[in-house]
Amino acid sequence: MKRLLIAIVAIVSMATTAFAGQKDGRVGVGVGLLYRNGLEATINYEREGNNHNAWEFFANGYLKWKDCESCGHVCPKSFWHNYRSWGIGAAYKPCVYRGRNNYGNIRIGASLGSDTHKFLAGIHAGYEHNYRLKAGWQLYWQVKTDLMIKGQDLFRTGVAIGFKIPVK
Repeated sequence: MKRLLIAIVAIVSMATTAFAGQKDGRVGVGVGLLYRNGLEATINYEREGNNHNAWEFFANGYLKWKDCESCGHVCPKSFWHNYRSWGIGAAYKPCVYRGRNNYGNIRIGASLGSDTHKFLAGIHAGYEHNYRLKAGWQLYWQVKTDLMIKGQDLFRTGVAIGFKIPVK
């Protein structure tokens, strides 16, 4: 009986460590710079499936700054009070690269939102690369392109960096 109990404990402990990190949920925060004078911040929840394929549900805010007309530089008013928008959406991320403690996903998604005047819709595509850190944390970077329907910017393209924290 003692040997059977030790064998069960050994099998269960090996099985749980072998699948550590798979099918986890994560909350992430990221910031990015987008071409032409754009800054975005994103909060997301990611649910990982088999083989690092994942679904992401996100909310993001975007602002576009411009040079101040009176002084010719970027000042607080021309930075914070120019064009702003927000959106919520979902993205599917199939894994295309696997390495030791890192993996890459193609990111394909859609969002709905608004600027201060009208409704916006967005189609998102890009590449995301994740690095696993201690305690399940992840660091990621993205190269992204957003097609914004009825937005001031039709195409937004740029890079973002952020981190993800595991949640149970």
